[in-house]
Amino acid sequence: MKFIHTSDWQIGRTFRFVNDDTLGALQVARLDVIRQLGLLARQEGAAHVLVAGDVYEHETPSERTLHQPVERMRQFPDIQWHLIPGNHDADQPEGVWARLARGGLPENVTVHREPGAVLIDAAHNAWLLPAVLKRRHVLTDLTGWMDEAETPPDALRIGLAHGSVTGFGGEAEAEHNPVAPDRAKRAGLAYLGLGDWHGFCQIDARTAYSGTPETDRFTTGGGGGGEALVITLRGAQADPVITRHRTGRYIWKKLDDVVLTSRQDILALDARIRSIEPDNPGSVLVWLAVSGLLCVEDMAVYEREVLTQLSGAVACLRLTGAPHLSAGLEDLDRFGPGGAVRAAAEQLLSRAQAGGEAGQLAADALQRLFLFWQEMGVPAA
Repeated sequence: MKFIHTSDWQIGRTFRFVNDDTLGALQVARLDVIRQLGLLARQEGAAHVLVAGDVYEHETPSERTLHQPVERMRQFPDIQWHLIPGNHDADQPEGVWARLARGGLPENVTVHREPGAVLIDAAHNAWLLPAVLKRRHVLTDLTGWMDEAETPPDALRIGLAHGSVTGFGGEAEAEHNPVAPDRAKRAGLAYLGLGDWHGFCQIDARTAYSGTPETDRFTTGGGGGGEALVITLRGAQADPVITRHRTGRYIWKKLDDVVLTSRQDILALDARIRSIEPDNPGSVLVWLAVSGLLCVEDMAVYEREVLTQLSGAVACLRLTGAPHLSAGLEDLDRFGPGGAVRAAAEQLLSRAQAGGEAGQLAADALQRLFLFWQEMGVPAA
């Protein structure tokens, strides 16, 4: 038996650090990835998609947001979609799941709102054991009932839960919605599919987090999501075969400690970012932590190559810090030997060299003055 394991779609999520155009594109991608999941299921011959919670970002989405993922699942009537509530969309009275139930769901979409073994595939004797969050945070392990859940002999027992495996991640996270790390073994599960962690993580041979199918956070390495899992079960006692498949459209990268001291550094940074996805840099979001010291000419290169051209090439360029301007009295000769502009530049340079917050403001102003003067093409007097 094959099925798709996914989680943490978080439809309706917003990102405050991007402009409106990029925000709209990211939100559309979170919806479009549902189609990718359906196509992946067809490609792999998987009749079921199991969604381990957090289908929605908020407990009170608008009517349009509420129905958008449902309508995309409806487009795959040959695939059965199984959903459970997560901590972002817990099954509360008059919450998202109650609203959907009142309006009716397509025959191929099932929301599991109560714990209990459910036959989902008679041909394979496969039973789903869902853990159901009724509140955003609970302190008890909602997978505990699975140990005693009755199913026929040799059944494929598939657990589905949203929470934090005890001992995995930070202590604060583990306090809420805990999941025993050996639950699959205790409950005789062929597989336990988890949601809440946004990157792929395999806990043991029969337990894994799928991660979100569309990446939603910056990482310095891997593990940032953008994947779904194809699970192959070859019997109740055999370990599952877990295969990772890329589903996401966007790539998120964080580059720490980017130090720029020369034009060569700037060009190398530009090439590094463009090489992340050479054929489609518009699918890349990058967060740079920048520092360094650049001369007047190189600062102009930085403005042109990074702040203008590279920023226009990628989906989002998020910056922390900036290179500082390295300028001396000899650089002021660009403004000529005298005049009001030269006098202003001398005052700014003096204040910049004094340091402090006021000095940084003066350095920034002097940098803008140099760049403006260069753009205007004013010759030295």
